[in-house]
Amino acid sequence: MPESPMNIPADKLPQHVAMIMDGNGRWALSRGLPRLAGHKAGTENLRRVIRASAKFGIKYLTIYAFSTENWGRPPEEVRGLMYILEDVIDRELAELHKEGVQLRHIGRLERLAPSIQKKVLHAIKITKDNSRLVVNVAFNYGGRDEIVNAIQNIMKDGIPVEEVTDELVSRYLYTAGVPDPDLIIRTSGELRVSNFLIWQAAYSEWYVTPTYWPDFDEKEYRRALEIFAGRDRRYGKVSSNEYEASNA
Repeated sequence: MPESPMNIPADKLPQHVAMIMDGNGRWALSRGLPRLAGHKAGTENLRRVIRASAKFGIKYLTIYAFSTENWGRPPEEVRGLMYILEDVIDRELAELHKEGVQLRHIGRLERLAPSIQKKVLHAIKITKDNSRLVVNVAFNYGGRDEIVNAIQNIMKDGIPVEEVTDELVSRYLYTAGVPDPDLIIRTSGELRVSNFLIWQAAYSEWYVTPTYWPDFDEKEYRRALEIFAGRDRRYGKVSSNEYEASNA
């Protein structure tokens, strides 16, 4: 079995890693800085994590950048986050494209400023043929909103009730065509799903770390992948070892 750069067998690596990038504000406040400084530091770390994902052989990375609930934050913080998104696209698109990263957006674009919508769509178009790493950016995204949107579109398309299956619903989600996440990493130690990929995460493994997102480095990412490689994923069944023991 071929091995990854970490000496983990390729079949033990997650194909799809999703990340809840939590703790930017607390990282900043712990340093006497404004919350927006934490978001900027988190964005700088995202660059490193994307490159580490490609290095480790991850095929899909989904990052939770801005939820549908985040609009309730102070207006100056929301404006700052929008500026950061636009600035990141301007600064990083060419390099990510060069490195073979395909960018996708999951969530609703409608509420974003037209200038940002245009840049997001441009980034998607420019990188659509890249295949080294697919990065889903969940911006103005909510798991419940995604499911409601899927149901609405299934009804609009007149799909008969008896034809509605797990597979059909998955095809109507924002992540259509992308395998469900094998591993979800949450920084800052919070033990919440936070409305993130609630359909897709039905059998995901979780890795929760107290580390704030700006400090989540390649070493800890590697540790998360090593722990995942040691997990016994049963999908509601029993492991082969347990089955053999029970029938001994």
